[in-house]
Amino acid sequence: MSKKYILNSSDKVLSPSQVYLEKISPSVLIDLFSSGSSSYSVLLQGGDKEKKSPKQSPYKRPKTAVIYGASFGKNHPGMASKMLHAHEDGSKPVQPNCVFSGTSSSVPKPARNITVVGSTMSLNPRTVPPLRKMCIPSSSRTKLPSLHKGAIAREVENAKKLCILTAIKPFNVEKEKATFFKSDFSYNPQFEYCKPVSSLVLERHNHASDRFLTQAVHIMELALQRYGSYEKFEQVTGGNLLKKSRIWHSVKKYMEKEGCMGEIVVQVTDDLLSRASMTVVNSRPTLTINISTAREHWLEGMLRHEIGTHYFRSLNNCHQPWSSNVGRKMHNLKPPNPTEEGLASIHSVLFRKDPTLWRAALLYYTVYQASHMSFSQLFHDLGRFVQDPNTRWDYCVRAKRGQTDTAQPGCFSKDQVYLDGILKILRDRDKINFPLLMALGKVSFEDVDRLKAVAQLENIRIPHFMQDQAKS
Repeated sequence: MSKKYILNSSDKVLSPSQVYLEKISPSVLIDLFSSGSSSYSVLLQGGDKEKKSPKQSPYKRPKTAVIYGASFGKNHPGMASKMLHAHEDGSKPVQPNCVFSGTSSSVPKPARNITVVGSTMSLNPRTVPPLRKMCIPSSSRTKLPSLHKGAIAREVENAKKLCILTAIKPFNVEKEKATFFKSDFSYNPQFEYCKPVSSLVLERHNHASDRFLTQAVHIMELALQRYGSYEKFEQVTGGNLLKKSRIWHSVKKYMEKEGCMGEIVVQVTDDLLSRASMTVVNSRPTLTINISTAREHWLEGMLRHEIGTHYFRSLNNCHQPWSSNVGRKMHNLKPPNPTEEGLASIHSVLFRKDPTLWRAALLYYTVYQASHMSFSQLFHDLGRFVQDPNTRWDYCVRAKRGQTDTAQPGCFSKDQVYLDGILKILRDRDKINFPLLMALGKVSFEDVDRLKAVAQLENIRIPHFMQDQAKS
């Protein structure tokens, strides 16, 4: 069990909007964090190392989830709605390592409160009666945004989506990996699931696209021409792996730049297929970072992806008329993806010396090949681009999750969304108003022009790296 630390910024002036939010239940977080995303659902991370409370969410161990926390009004301090953007890799639970707080006194108990210190923005509460009341112990208090009448129905629907994401992770991965490696990579794993997803549901996610397959291969071939291998590309462009102390320091420094100190618990693990995740642990926003992929030149790009894009767009979305599913339907909005992940992925490589989109390209390619190949065939095919067998195994598991007999062709197609979003945005980059795309929240870039006339643009949050458009 890792230790927990409270890190304080003694040289930072406190925001006048600092408040403590007590006893925020996971059920409220599920509802407030779930607006508008049909492809990426809410995941609450349970801790196997911690005793379960009666109110703990039954949905355990997401591999990568992203939570977007709270912000406050400049003239009316209070809690803004939060939204959760989830990835779906399952992971072993980890204890929080570090809580970045903006104050050195009156630190609340980690499992009971959320300290929120950030830039301010106003919030107009909805007029419908709230389903659940919460109090903020402050002289200047604002009620949580009221939940409209469809809140309970949305929670049920979100729970269904959540079950899909957790159900597609096999529970016998390590056993099958050992068998696969002993067979000299010829065995096709037979994955088992606690609660298998129906064949009809899996079929909806079993359609891979080849639209950008040529571009994906070209991206990886160019990298191989420049560096000789992916492993060399990773070392040269990513730099050295970071120790925990360096990771915590870098995250704290980034949060100070973004004005979100005190909002997020930070923890480190080596059990993620992805590079980072943000989940709800004990009702607190928690950023989990994969220490095995945290490289010195890539870490800030990951923070721009998770916090600077997903987090801030979610905060901004809560101000908009389309912050609920009803509002999205009323304004006839397109799904937020692939724009959401495409924009976040671009921000990940924005300031790299070599912004090669290797990971997005390999994920796209792997999913397509998985739809036509067995696990073993896919593993050997990826040797064209990746030498390390452990890395290839991880990519194959991501593409084949949900299947039982991986000797059959089939895929889980979600991972194609990254390159899909990137290329669509880059194609129309000269026509896109990127600050407005960020300000409008969880919307597609294709909807920006028609929504700007009805958007609420007061006190929105724009990440620091987007404030200098000439540099970006």
